Amino acid sequence: MTLNLFSQFASPSLMGIPLILIAMLTPWLLFPTPSPRWIHNRLSTIYSWFLKIFTKQIFTPLNTPGHKWAFLLSSLMVFLLGMNLLGLMPYSFTPTTQLSLNLGLAVPLWLATVTIGLRNQPTMSLGHLLPEGTPIPLIPILIIIETISLFIRPLALGVRLTANLTAGHLLIQLISSATMTMAMTSITVTLLTFTTLLLLTVLEIAVAMIQAYVFVLLLSLYLQDNT
Repeated sequence: MTLNLFSQFASPSLMGIPLILIAMLTPWLLFPTPSPRWIHNRLSTIYSWFLKIFTKQIFTPLNTPGHKWAFLLSSLMVFLLGMNLLGLMPYSFTPTTQLSLNLGLAVPLWLATVTIGLRNQPTMSLGHLLPEGTPIPLIPILIIIETISLFIRPLALGVRLTANLTAGHLLIQLISSATMTMAMTSITVTLLTFTTLLLLTVLEIAVAMIQAYVFVLLLSLYLQDNT
């Protein structure tokens, strides 16, 4: 029986309970909680080092008012990173392959950055819709184009994360199916496809980490324009 390639992205359920909820809660259970001890174990030390490097990298270009978002964006990075990596494990489900979840994260956060800009510095926020030195005949056209690009931002955030993870999962499934099929015919071709599968898995791990970082980085850039 031939299964649909996209059936792996359907949200599974058990006894009427959607398992996407378990997949979304699992990353928070795996990361260590802060300890009151002076000496931490290796996992807590690596986790603290990662958060320190990440917050320094993201929030150094931002103004002081934007530093209030440090906890939110750091938590979002950990959340996305955990779901992306856990989704690569066998018999698991990747919630970030669902466009509805990604848009549910992107739209409110993007809207919050725009709202902050309009509340604190409305002149600067509206000034981004019209580049300085624009000829008068092009002003209406550029305002329409910049407005459309502004509203496309959350859609681009969600689609980028969904498309990259979906494409990687599909390639892994296709090459793994080819490896199983070739195992009965040619050992040489099987070894080649299996090596390709291993390299693609390493690449997909890198993509899972990079896409989580890019999602948060773009949000910080939107925040930088409005603070």
